Amino acid sequence: MRSRTSKWFETSIRYEKMMEDGMNKAVTELYVVDALSFAEAEEAITREMSSYISGDFNVKNITPTVYGEIFFSDNGNDDRWYKARLQFITIDEKTEKEKRSNVTYLVQSATISGAIKNVDEVMGGTMIDYVIAGISETKIMDVFEHNTIANKEGSNDKPEYEEGK
Repeated sequence: MRSRTSKWFETSIRYEKMMEDGMNKAVTELYVVDALSFAEAEEAITREMSSYISGDFNVKNITPTVYGEIFFSDNGNDDRWYKARLQFITIDEKTEKEKRSNVTYLVQSATISGAIKNVDEVMGGTMIDYVIAGISETKIMDVFEHNTIANKEGSNDKPEYEEGK
């Protein structure tokens, strides 16, 4: 497991997808990209999806996310994304009352129980008291991270993106 903090955007892509029966059907799929702005998010998802989709596609929506971090799994079978809402527990020194603050994470796993295990694996290494307040499966197809490695061979000034697997 590894985690990554960044500014994330959910992007919706609409295109014609060939179904198993050979018919084309218009579908809308949701992806998450690491970007600094709406324009960079659109450029990143367009670049990534142009290698997967033959034909035209439209970026229908770009929305900033509330994910505190994204937890990427090292297991190749983990092909789903779960939204996990954690509550961090702190004690107010003045009133000596328990205070809970909510943070949302995106977790890669094959099952809900695996997502809980992955959250515990990452958060278990911290000193923070937390409670998993909720986990739900999302419709996110994949997450694309900004490649922090310097542009290969100086070929261009555009950022490179990696699939989050």
